[in-house]
Amino acid sequence: MSETQNRELNNTMNQQTATQSESESQTALQPAVDEPLETQNPTEEQNLTEEQKLSVLGDAYANPWHLDMSNPMIGLKIAAERLSIVRYVFLVSVEDGIASAAQRASLEYSDAVLIGWPEMDSAQVVEPTEAQLVTMRELMRQLERGIARFSREEADRDVDGMTNTLVSITHRVAEMRRIYEPSFPLPTFAEIRRVVQAEWDEDMGKIDTGESEAEPTVQGALDMGGDADAAPTLSETLEQEIRSEDQQ
Repeated sequence: MSETQNRELNNTMNQQTATQSESESQTALQPAVDEPLETQNPTEEQNLTEEQKLSVLGDAYANPWHLDMSNPMIGLKIAAERLSIVRYVFLVSVEDGIASAAQRASLEYSDAVLIGWPEMDSAQVVEPTEAQLVTMRELMRQLERGIARFSREEADRDVDGMTNTLVSITHRVAEMRRIYEPSFPLPTFAEIRRVVQAEWDEDMGKIDTGESEAEPTVQGALDMGGDADAAPTLSETLEQEIRSEDQQ
């Protein structure tokens, strides 16, 4: 082979090698076809609200508390801590003015549920059955949805909404406590609301002739002249709220 032919052959081989290297470099910069969306766009996950993370993504956010969920008694700890935080935030939101009867009642209701809260190893608590654990998980899901709603209302400075949501959250926590502590004398919001309203009317120098504030839905039976004992129980109210939320 002549010297000229050798040079031409070497030039051809060098061009092929350069073209192949450039192609490999471009391929390496492209994401794999099967690469999951969350890897390609990590900020998309960060833009989700807490409620969306819990209700849409499911198991990926099933434990926002980062606790040992294999311990069947852990729900007792979660319930008390979550309600305590919500109650404190609500208290700060209303402490600058004169709390309304509804606001006072919601605070006293949460206090009544939290008072004397037992430790996980207390003698008066029992370990939940499998069926009760299923109920517990549902209550925890509803609890977190309520807290997400409460956070939005706080951001919007919707104190009336926060008042009603605190009552709803307390419902869930009360049911959770009753699972762990069957002997706990479960308070009812209707009873607390009636007593607080009477105290509020007295403090304001009012006579309860229609000047009192509008009652929450739970108290509706009492406003219409119904028997106090006929007002919805806590369990009935909880079931009604869950059915209503599931239908939305």
